[in-house]
Amino acid sequence: MQTLKGSSPESKSLVPPILKTHLIALVGAVSFLLLNAPLPWLFGPLTSCLITAVLGFELKVYKPLGDGMRTILGVAVGAAVTPAFFYSLPSLAPTLLIVPVFTVLIGLVGVIYFRKIYKYDFYTAYFSSMPGGVQDMIVFAEEAGANIRSVSLIHATRILVIVVILPIILSSTWEVNLNNPPGMPLQEFQLFQLMLLFISAILGWWIAKKLGLFGASILGPLILAAIFSLSGLLNNRPPAEIIWAAQYFIAIGIGVKYVGISVIEIRRDILAGLGFSLLLLFLTTSVLAIVFMLNLAEPVEAILSFAPGGQGELVVLAIIVGADLTFVVAHHLLRIFFVILGAPIIASLLPLRYKE
Repeated sequence: MQTLKGSSPESKSLVPPILKTHLIALVGAVSFLLLNAPLPWLFGPLTSCLITAVLGFELKVYKPLGDGMRTILGVAVGAAVTPAFFYSLPSLAPTLLIVPVFTVLIGLVGVIYFRKIYKYDFYTAYFSSMPGGVQDMIVFAEEAGANIRSVSLIHATRILVIVVILPIILSSTWEVNLNNPPGMPLQEFQLFQLMLLFISAILGWWIAKKLGLFGASILGPLILAAIFSLSGLLNNRPPAEIIWAAQYFIAIGIGVKYVGISVIEIRRDILAGLGFSLLLLFLTTSVLAIVFMLNLAEPVEAILSFAPGGQGELVVLAIIVGADLTFVVAHHLLRIFFVILGAPIIASLLPLRYKE
């Protein structure tokens, strides 16, 4: 398979890939900080890792650490769960009911698009279309015999487009300030609060993994932090420095997915992913128009709730812009729950003629 130039020298490098990856990511972050660019800890590492990955550099992440940093997002959401959230749940029903319909629409449009235009086999088209957890879709795709490299690249491109375009839309149209600190500085925290945040992250993740919950690294810490919050023990979400660290690792995770990409994959999978992203933007805009017309939610919360990006990435954006975290996460949890439970079942029930 033809790969981009630059991969062979990097494969002989004496610098360990994980260390090299963080050096490249830090260069990106520092560059964006010096330029006073928005979201430097997200866009900086994302840009530098993406460019170097496409150029053929060997980049690598330590997955347990990356997953561990995602627990921060779960804790941040759980800490925002208060009794007022449960009182507000009935008011979320109209927009929550839209989520399954919207998800099915995305899947239907995606399968037709990938099958008719790019001639993917059914399972590759099907699991590339599902707006659910990326890792879960890759697992399902592999079990079904799909091209998991194509599925991975298409989902990575979808998330990349959403992460790049969404902040631009929010800042230009709704004048959202992307430079706000995402939380209190670390030095202002009480030790007891930090201990509760740490326990929520580690213990919540461990329990969720033992129970086999989907999205364990986010959902487990979310539930335990919510329990602490509802009990009145936890009164703060994670410090700003920790949220910035989560952005940093999320950015690296997206960039690294493009490692080893070939010219053929760029012509096929990346272009297919970009085209699908444009379709998603059109569908999302149409759904949001209905939500706005019926006055079902505030604009920023609605956009972050229905944007078909990764749950972790959208939680980060919600924290940065000061959106209602519980509102946003409720919609994404329902979407992911619906996709993870429903996608394999629907795929197995479809008649054979639709898969040929």
